[in-house]
Amino acid sequence: MQSKIASGWKYDVFLSFRGEDTRKNFTGHLYSALDQKGIFTFKDNHRLERGKVISSELFKAIEESRFALVVFSENYVSSTWCLDELAKILECMKAMGQIVLPVFYNVTPSEVRKQSGSFEKAFRDHEKNFREDLEKVQSWRVAMTKIANISGWHLGDREESKFIQGIVDEISNKLSSTFLNTNGNLVGMESRMKQMGSITRYRFE
Repeated sequence: MQSKIASGWKYDVFLSFRGEDTRKNFTGHLYSALDQKGIFTFKDNHRLERGKVISSELFKAIEESRFALVVFSENYVSSTWCLDELAKILECMKAMGQIVLPVFYNVTPSEVRKQSGSFEKAFRDHEKNFREDLEKVQSWRVAMTKIANISGWHLGDREESKFIQGIVDEISNKLSSTFLNTNGNLVGMESRMKQMGSITRYRFE
């Protein structure tokens, strides 16, 4: 399975975020910085209307991404769409070796892990709304706790532009290392070059 991922993934990064919190600021700037670095990133710009279920195409994009970058923000957990993404990301991490990288934007890792503060209230609301399917809510809680336990980036009081640059540089370095297999040969480059359209999209560091 691992070799299939290395040679067959379509995107470098799947970006999971709460649009109303970060689309026009942090996530928008992060996506632009990833793109400028030549990192092929999937960012969903066309959310369905409230009440619609997450699309199979979006699940497919998660499966086809080498990395999942999850931007936890204050209202992330209030979105069942985001929580469904998160559960799928955890599934891909376990089953396919996807690398998951959490970002804590204006929330602390502890708040996310323990689901305290605004996260606690949102989960109480979900438990009321999904009282006939509490297993689903529990799966969201598990996914959030497990992913929040992964080492990631916490904005804190740092300058946002430098914070973003640090994320992009680390992902770039991680991607460069995945281009090599144990024999030192390039892996999966031919298909990726066709997708990207130009070798100039890649920078080896």
